Amino acid sequence: MSNQRSFSELEYMGKKRLTRREKFLNDMDAIIPWASLLSVIEPYYPKSGQPGRQPIGLSKMFRIHCMQNWFNYSDRQMEDALYEIESIRRFSGFNSVLEDLPDETSVLNFRHLLEAHDLTKKVLATINEHLKEQGLMISQGTMVDATIIQAATSTKNKDKTRDPDMHSARKGNQWHFGMKIHVGADVDSGAVHTLTTTSANVADIDELPKLLRDDDAVVFADAGYTSDSYKRGAKKVGLRWCVNDKRKPKKNLSASQRKRNRKQSSIRARVEHVFRVIKQQFGFQKTRYRGLKKNTSQVHMLVALSNLYMLRGKLMAV
Repeated sequence: MSNQRSFSELEYMGKKRLTRREKFLNDMDAIIPWASLLSVIEPYYPKSGQPGRQPIGLSKMFRIHCMQNWFNYSDRQMEDALYEIESIRRFSGFNSVLEDLPDETSVLNFRHLLEAHDLTKKVLATINEHLKEQGLMISQGTMVDATIIQAATSTKNKDKTRDPDMHSARKGNQWHFGMKIHVGADVDSGAVHTLTTTSANVADIDELPKLLRDDDAVVFADAGYTSDSYKRGAKKVGLRWCVNDKRKPKKNLSASQRKRNRKQSSIRARVEHVFRVIKQQFGFQKTRYRGLKKNTSQVHMLVALSNLYMLRGKLMAV
């Protein structure tokens, strides 16, 4: 068995080129603060398993959880990938399919552990602290925005109902059923420092106060956040209000308003990068789980990983 494993390793290391997946995993492996993140989860991770069987190492399970979010795998798909894809297996810390690889139940139980103790929120906070230590995410300005994530509308389930935590909202001329992610992102780095989740029918502006930091000096947002009362309140506390003006019925914006909107939008638009990453890069375009709590746990993990991904160039240069 040892000879087979050695030959397999030599063959793998002697490949002529790396795949895109391997390059991605190598980059993320280099910039993730593994020790800090594992220390957040370790107090909650079981020290012993079933009689005669030790739990799989925390580092391996956390790496698997990261990949499950990067590649948008279900629990079963994650188990299959560990058997089928060598780069994924090796990133997890396993060298051979002959080892005791975790099954889909182990993957599910680890995810439930993170959900039960609200650990992905702590993961996001730990990563953001790491970014600050690297000289990133230190501005005193916030960009806010929100996006809708579709949820399953089918009632073909045990309860014969749609997810009660999800609701419908109209965007343009189209209705969407699902949840909404609200984020506050650092102006300079574009990394998300604060997020909340709601059902899709909650107005963006209702979440605005929760997305600002105490030391923020300026806020950028699109016209969906227009509010005279908030604008007056921001002025009272010395917060610069860079929210786009909204066109009123039967009254076009003035030339100065359009110019100001364009200038502010050139800055504000960067907040949408995180949505592109989690939806397009990581494939989170539709909720996989039922209930806002489970999906919120996944969103915190996705945003934490997105912050690192968006700043990977700067982190690798440090």
